[in-house]
Amino acid sequence: MNKQIVLLPGDGIGTEVIKSAQEVLIAVAEEFGHQFSFETHDIGGSAVDKHGTPLPEATVEACKQADAVLLGAVGGPKWDELPSHLRPERGLLGIRKALNLFANLRPVKGFPKLLHASPLKEEVVKGSDLLIVRELIGGLYFGQPSERRDNGETVVDTLSYTKKEIEQVVDKAFQSAQLRRKQLTSVDKANVLESSKLWREVVEEKKTAYPDVSVEHLLVDAAAMKLITNPGQFDVIVTENMFGDILSDEASVLTGSLGMLPSASLREDGVGLYEPVHGSAPDIAGKGVANPLAMILSSALMLRHSFHLENEAELIESAVQSILNEGYYTADLQVKDGQQVGTKEMTRLIVELIKSQNTTKSIQNCYA
Repeated sequence: MNKQIVLLPGDGIGTEVIKSAQEVLIAVAEEFGHQFSFETHDIGGSAVDKHGTPLPEATVEACKQADAVLLGAVGGPKWDELPSHLRPERGLLGIRKALNLFANLRPVKGFPKLLHASPLKEEVVKGSDLLIVRELIGGLYFGQPSERRDNGETVVDTLSYTKKEIEQVVDKAFQSAQLRRKQLTSVDKANVLESSKLWREVVEEKKTAYPDVSVEHLLVDAAAMKLITNPGQFDVIVTENMFGDILSDEASVLTGSLGMLPSASLREDGVGLYEPVHGSAPDIAGKGVANPLAMILSSALMLRHSFHLENEAELIESAVQSILNEGYYTADLQVKDGQQVGTKEMTRLIVELIKSQNTTKSIQNCYA
């Protein structure tokens, strides 16, 4: 397999963690006989400094030609006083729009060694392993322009969806559930909103095409409650833009560390942008202590969802799990009775384990 991957390091620790992901992907390519070509481009604050814009046209064109995009992080106090159109975050919003990325996938998994850092009791969060699929280009954030009326005494925001916009993200959620435990929870507010009634109708129509996936409907307020009382009950959650924005942020604290959370933004043909949930962390940039695991796990999502390389994705994820189980951790994780390592050392441990695990699997297959 030969795939073109665009790297967008961005700002702060983004430049460090994206190198880690590249090293891991090179190791995977060598072990499985793939060929990954890498091309690096600017985005965010660093692009403003070099090109006067957070999203240069060359970056957009390169991403449009790529099979997938990996993004580190954007932003930092250095650019806080810039006009809104020059803010680093505009680069991220712009590339999502330019690539028509309609579905955001955010997995949330409770790693046993990290459960003590969760705000929930360990027995509540233990075993949690869910995926939130959020519609990304429709809904309240993209309705008719908001306006104020009656001398500012009245405001109007419009929630709008087309059936096609709902169908494409629901299909992606069903497909994602097929790759996991085959359970889909559709979250809406169908007891109040007409858009949610259409949403529920689409899910009911679509489920006949995925008979292997069980489906339940849940109102968003009930979903928010169950996320913190019994997160282990969820496999895949699919919901509209604003609900997904809120629920994914709520779910992100379950595991106790943003440094472990990857994400993916996809379009219909499978091309996607993959990035860690964490920010650019300028306070630790360049110190070699950043946690690369969310970026590395984002590369595993890329292998699974854009390249359909399930074994390779699972190998990366199992390597991360094993390294944590062995007690290695970066400064943000605080694993009990473990050994703290920096960015480069953590990456080296993951790469070595990928190579050894794949060799072990190959030997086992020979004698199977």
